[in-house]
Amino acid sequence: MNSNLNADPAELAKFSALAHRWWDPTGDFKPLHDINPLRLDYIARRSGGLEGKHALDVGCGGGILAEALSIAGAKVIGIDLSDKALAVA
Repeated sequence: MNSNLNADPAELAKFSALAHRWWDPTGDFKPLHDINPLRLDYIARRSGGLEGKHALDVGCGGGILAEALSIAGAKVIGIDLSDKALAVA
């Protein structure tokens, strides 16, 4: 890991350890699964629709929002400091 990163190593370790749970809709990330339809609807309305748009999901974690954006027609790039979360995404 780059020592110049502006990130809390404890937070990175926490989310890396939880990476295998991102896609469990009843697990640790249940709140993200629950609000995802609302986030997607808000982004779609504010952007005038997602078809063909480009989206950058910064801090994408396991890709819950990134996948929904892609299914809705956006071209998505997700970035995250946790390699384990990216592997799940």
